[in-house]
Amino acid sequence: MLTKELMMRCLPPKYKGRLTDENVDNINATLTDCEHRDAVRSNILGFTSVLNSPHYSLAEYINAVKYITYTMTGDVNVKAWAKTFPDRYTRLVSMGTEPKDINAHVRHYNMTKLVNEVREQSLTPSHILNADVYQKAINKQLSLMNTAKSEKVQQDAANSLLMHLKRPETQKIELDIGIKEDSMLTELKDVTNALAMKQLALIQAGHSVKDIAHQEILINPHEGEATNGD
Repeated sequence: MLTKELMMRCLPPKYKGRLTDENVDNINATLTDCEHRDAVRSNILGFTSVLNSPHYSLAEYINAVKYITYTMTGDVNVKAWAKTFPDRYTRLVSMGTEPKDINAHVRHYNMTKLVNEVREQSLTPSHILNADVYQKAINKQLSLMNTAKSEKVQQDAANSLLMHLKRPETQKIELDIGIKEDSMLTELKDVTNALAMKQLALIQAGHSVKDIAHQEILINPHEGEATNGD
């Protein structure tokens, strides 16, 4: 169940002065028979940055969050819309409205700016959405570590801080870099080795090293051999 105090902590400043007990009761009433009550409740508290827009009412925001939550949990758009607006859906069905016309209502709602902004929030990692809550938890643990009367509480708070604030472990990244020798590279090595052997034989036979170095190298493309040109 949502409380007024909890809602006040999560809502943008401009809504805090307008939130009443009746508002909170109405929100909780919509969650009473909700199949995904906990998920909806969590998202209501987590997506409140959407309310920084001056165009949305709290009731519109709650409906959009419910709709997106239902789609996130596997409901198709029509079913999610029917669960978000049960009275509206029941009225359309009782009037004999064709499914295609009901789908048109759903498509229009699904494309509204508010729904899309809530959808974008749902794609943001929870640790980013709740960064302020994370910091408050750290501050609370720090306070307990320094001021708690119980040494056990102080120790638990200190251990919690050590666990969550420890330096990330350095990970050794090993790269396995290999050179795959294809037929061309193998052939080039063979030709080079053969050329070196022939040059060595010429030197041993008394030919000038300078003359050998300046000889033109001819490669036989058919036999894969290299020779010193005459």
